[in-house]
Amino acid sequence: MVVGVVGLGLIGASFAKAYKENGEGITVYGWNRTETVADMAKMQGVIDDVLTDENIGKCDLIILSLYPEASIKWLDSKKDLVSKDCLVIDACGTKRLVCRECFRIAKESGFEFVGCHPMAGTKFSGMGHSRADMFKGAPMVVCPDRFDDIEILDRVKKMLEPCGFGSFCPSHPEDHDRIIAFTSQMAHLVSNAYIKSPSALEHKGFSAGSYKDMTRVAWLNPEMWTQLFLENKDNLIKETDYLIEELKKYRDAMENDDRETLKELLREGKERKEEVDGK
Repeated sequence: MVVGVVGLGLIGASFAKAYKENGEGITVYGWNRTETVADMAKMQGVIDDVLTDENIGKCDLIILSLYPEASIKWLDSKKDLVSKDCLVIDACGTKRLVCRECFRIAKESGFEFVGCHPMAGTKFSGMGHSRADMFKGAPMVVCPDRFDDIEILDRVKKMLEPCGFGSFCPSHPEDHDRIIAFTSQMAHLVSNAYIKSPSALEHKGFSAGSYKDMTRVAWLNPEMWTQLFLENKDNLIKETDYLIEELKKYRDAMENDDRETLKELLREGKERKEEVDGK
């Protein structure tokens, strides 16, 4: 099998390493906007060679690991070079825009595109922090163009087998973006806002696990998350408004010394946690 990885940052390079270390007889080509990164990846053995116009057609699988708009632009510019037998997937954090445009490009060009989102990563970015086991046991959300062909999901599973994903979750792009606004984007947004408190500058010696858990994802890539937030702003604004409304309830209860209301709000939160995650 020949795999082409477009974008050799944290996620793209982790895909490349997974195929290199866990796949027998697999050739990995890689492309990066900054050519020196691709050259370095080849020197380090992360990829076998640079992905070029001359070898794109050899790929059985192409993984788009750029930001959403850049992924669309790359595929549109290279669509005539992609083999009709090739499967193209992406690894973007939002799905509606990428799927809409890439489904169209793939249909016009005669190859298969499936939207994907690996639920894995770290607070760091760049090839230097990539790992071959990044996806081991992690969920992979899969957004196919149609849901009446089970062979599509089987094809994705088989081609991604060297990556070691723990589960594959089919989803419509709209559902993905709605849910991801809560499970991922809100966590990054709240963490990034929370750390701006003046008290953060005085926390040393007073913080433990709660602080670390709350601030872990404040360390983010501003350019990437700006694009993801704006592309999913309708869903993210709804979640933000709901959180503000809930926080106001807690604030009002404390301001009014309303012990019973505050206790009830805390009980409700505890019970919801038990409900969604299990006791």
